[in-house]
Amino acid sequence: MTDVSLIKVFVRGIEGGNPVPLVADAAGMSSEEMRDIARRFGHESSFVLPATRPDCDYRLRFFVPKHEMEMCGHATVGTMWALRQWGLWNQDSAWVETLSGRVQVMWEASTSRVWISQPAVNVDALNVDQVQEVVKVLGLPPGATISSVVNASTSRVKTLIRLGDSTTLNALQPDFASIEEVCEAIGSTGLYPYARVSASRWSARQFPKASGYPEDAATGIAAAALWGYLAETGALESSSVCSVLQGDAMGSPSLIEVKARNNEAGASGCWLSGEVVWANAPSSVGHSS
Repeated sequence: MTDVSLIKVFVRGIEGGNPVPLVADAAGMSSEEMRDIARRFGHESSFVLPATRPDCDYRLRFFVPKHEMEMCGHATVGTMWALRQWGLWNQDSAWVETLSGRVQVMWEASTSRVWISQPAVNVDALNVDQVQEVVKVLGLPPGATISSVVNASTSRVKTLIRLGDSTTLNALQPDFASIEEVCEAIGSTGLYPYARVSASRWSARQFPKASGYPEDAATGIAAAALWGYLAETGALESSSVCSVLQGDAMGSPSLIEVKARNNEAGASGCWLSGEVVWANAPSSVGHSS
């Protein structure tokens, strides 16, 4: 039997957040056994393994119901928080091995928060035809307009779509059956429409390409890409902490915080964090070893 703990990450208040089924000791599990847990729970799932790189302290693998992911922001934040609660990680910092590369993790004792690193953003423009396909699949309400559409990435490519306001954002009725085809055509892993709430506060939704569910309650990697794009274009002060609200349209209010990672060692990109809570006590899911 495999012990599976359930946590919720990026919670806003006492509700919402994105659930993470977590296996603290996944040594000996096959990829299919890991994916089976993600299918059973219906969420991005995290699996802790011994590091295979000498410059890392832990190795994490992430699965959604349909496939393995290179990196998952909320699962990394939640997993390291849980390891801290269990006394399995006691240092101020750590390095985590993922398929997308090394991730630095910092513990903020004053807030009992985990912060994880993401590299500098890469941004690519879409052509007119690609933008039209994105607009068509989103199901915009009558009269709504889009001011910009770009692909942006810190770990996985997300398509950032700026809308006029949060009301328009929450009124979207996407053609979910067509999202995978559109994302495939534009080289994206998900559509991330967003709107400005204030200078440092933004609201967003995420419609993944092919994760096994239509919408995500909180997407750390997309929020990191959004922060990088906003800072690069001057829409956000790079020194500010950016708050991204997500999950409202799903009834799962979430809050992701992002801030600059520039330091004397020459690191760039951003730090990503949010509140984590236990969703239940550890349960068991059977698998053959």
